[in-house]
Amino acid sequence: MTQHALPTTFLQSLETMAAEAMPEGLSLKSIFDRLDERAFGAGLFILALPCAIPFLYLVPQIVALPMLALTLQMLAGRSEPWLPEKFGSRKIGKDGLTRMAVFGRKWFGWLEIITKPSLIWLTGKRAERVVAVFLTLFCASILLPIPGTNSVPAMGVAIAAFGLMARDGRLVILGLIIGSIWISLLIAAATFGFSAASDLISAMFGG
Repeated sequence: MTQHALPTTFLQSLETMAAEAMPEGLSLKSIFDRLDERAFGAGLFILALPCAIPFLYLVPQIVALPMLALTLQMLAGRSEPWLPEKFGSRKIGKDGLTRMAVFGRKWFGWLEIITKPSLIWLTGKRAERVVAVFLTLFCASILLPIPGTNSVPAMGVAIAAFGLMARDGRLVILGLIIGSIWISLLIAAATFGFSAASDLISAMFGG
């Protein structure tokens, strides 16, 4: 009788979960329980995956608020993540889980290869609260009703979250850089748009 190897990595666990899920999928609480992870990094990585997938509709809207709930708990210094019932009961269907697993392996599989404990002080409790400030901004930007704005900040969150989970400060820094560049671009675009609108109004009504 052939024995199947048990999942040994985080992404392998996600792939197994997607393969075994029923068509209706799993609730966010069930996903957290099945991964047996209590760290904020694990929860944020899982929730960031569907937001990072281009043109995957509905699922990002399901997980964006729970992501924000987790980063705010990090800011508050909570020791482990907790999802309110209204968030924990939200479901991701089997198709969504499968796309998450495939996308995670394709775009983030390299993290499992290069990760190693480094700059560990960046993954400690004190630094985690500072990191949470940035992650909260990134998650808030995902909630903006602007088409195509999910992927980049979600990738920043996913990489930083993986770094927290693996105690790899280099990945935390990389994720924060990616997300911060995106936030800077959004602010620049908003500033330019406001300035252009002001100039247009002045030209029309300024006499």
